[in-house]
Amino acid sequence: MHQTGEILINGRKETLAFGTSAYVTQDDTLMTTLTVREAVFYSAQLQLPDSMSISEKKERAEMTIKEMGLQDSMDTRIGGWSTKGLSGGQKRRVSICIEILTWPKLLFLDEPTSGLDSAASYHVMNRIVKLAHQHGRTIIASIHQPSSEVFELFHNLCLLSYGKTVYFGPVSMAEMLFATNGFPCPPLRNPSDHYLRTINKDFDEDIEQGIGSSSTEEIIDTLVKSYKSSEICKQVQHNVLKISQQKRGPLEKKGSQASFITQSIVLTKRSFINMYRDLGYYWLRFAIYIALCLCVGTIFHDIGLTYGSIQARGSMLMFVAAFLTFMAIGGFPSFVEDMKIFGRERLNGHYGVGAFVIGNTISSIPYLCFISLIPGALAYYLVGLQKSFDHFIYFVILLFTSTMLVESIMMTVASVVPNYLMGIITGAGIQGIMILNGGFFRLPDDLPKPIWRYPMYYIAFHKYANQGFYKNEFEGLSFPNNQVGGPPTITGDEVLRSFWQVEMGYSKWIDLVILFGMVVVYRLMFWGIIITVEKIKPLIKDYMAASPKKSSMILENPSSISSQLEML
Repeated sequence: MHQTGEILINGRKETLAFGTSAYVTQDDTLMTTLTVREAVFYSAQLQLPDSMSISEKKERAEMTIKEMGLQDSMDTRIGGWSTKGLSGGQKRRVSICIEILTWPKLLFLDEPTSGLDSAASYHVMNRIVKLAHQHGRTIIASIHQPSSEVFELFHNLCLLSYGKTVYFGPVSMAEMLFATNGFPCPPLRNPSDHYLRTINKDFDEDIEQGIGSSSTEEIIDTLVKSYKSSEICKQVQHNVLKISQQKRGPLEKKGSQASFITQSIVLTKRSFINMYRDLGYYWLRFAIYIALCLCVGTIFHDIGLTYGSIQARGSMLMFVAAFLTFMAIGGFPSFVEDMKIFGRERLNGHYGVGAFVIGNTISSIPYLCFISLIPGALAYYLVGLQKSFDHFIYFVILLFTSTMLVESIMMTVASVVPNYLMGIITGAGIQGIMILNGGFFRLPDDLPKPIWRYPMYYIAFHKYANQGFYKNEFEGLSFPNNQVGGPPTITGDEVLRSFWQVEMGYSKWIDLVILFGMVVVYRLMFWGIIITVEKIKPLIKDYMAASPKKSSMILENPSSISSQLEML
């Protein structure tokens, strides 16, 4: 489909994104672990200005919830796959609450009454109409099968059928257009039902008695031609021209009025609560870590200082560095859900990318510390690694950093591959390649130099994780030497140099610093990819729109679509 036309707001060409307008999507993308009160209040803190006090924001949030008829569900969790929570209609009202907190100048509602009964639909739409009257706002809603009471609330009506504008103008004049063309609305029938039945050609049958053998497509063509030649259309075109020539100022405020610090603090709190309540984020992973570390601890129990323990120590430490951190991809589905919420809130201008990255990073640190410390202690002391507390602390810090690094890699993958199934496969594949190049399965000097040694060996974080663990464990130890003709003992430094081919030109702390630097790099990559995609998408759309190549399906009346948007 090739679309042409302009989107004008107050006579100016503006992008409908990042706070210029608010958009309530057809699908309710909400944080399922929060209660209604928490979801709306956190959103109020993110969007409303810092000049408002916390109590004022809380009052605004609760007032909005009550206006949407959710006062009895304030402390009910929204719910998802793990808990029942709210009904579909209640979730829709929460989505509307979140977007009308700031009383946006331009509000788009995609099927706002889906999942609501007739009474709830009327009260919700009546509240939205009052919002438009009281604050001088423009509301555009696509609505399916509205009741007669809801239909009477609308001022203007746009009927579309397969890219054609059947009617666009005042609600009261639509009935006259249909009647003059031989399709009057029967008595006691909802006008909206009559209009939709008349122009819906999914079921190409006679719509009303007395129409004869006319097909639905012919009826639509008749109505389109009649509308184009009508006085209503001429008046609309005149209004469009008049409005588009009035160069008014841009919309008052783009996006959230809260400061960057406020956004970061609120997102950190919200993310922390979500991670605590979502079993799939960290708790399930924690249980698996406990089970794996018990397996490792019992298999390598009290490993001793024999010559054979050299290989056993290396295998155990490699398992911790590679496969234990590999389990960090288990939280990817939950993170993808967070990304969907971020996409909606970012599009509506609730907060910036930087605040989201900071909030997600800080809120995850306590949980990563917890799942690194307790399982790590089980594995460390059951195996009988070096007894020094300093060595244990380094072991835990390195495990924590490696786990955070894997999460950072998965965040980068999520910014490119938003589908969680494809994302897990992609992330697992990336880590599989890194593990293969980490220096255990194939020693560094034996790796093929093109690609695998340079640069993959130095890109793979397992190189630095393995070397950090090896240096932490082997330095200061000595083992009996079973090799014939050699010295009676072999030191840990010699094992590192000859057996594992570890680079000894720098200390284990440098390996830790490099891993931490990789965490920062991957988080910045995640931030940069999102920003880049946001900037490239409009350019691609502009290029496609300007392309001289015509597609097989052309929008039949693009100027009418353009006019509608300008009129708004």
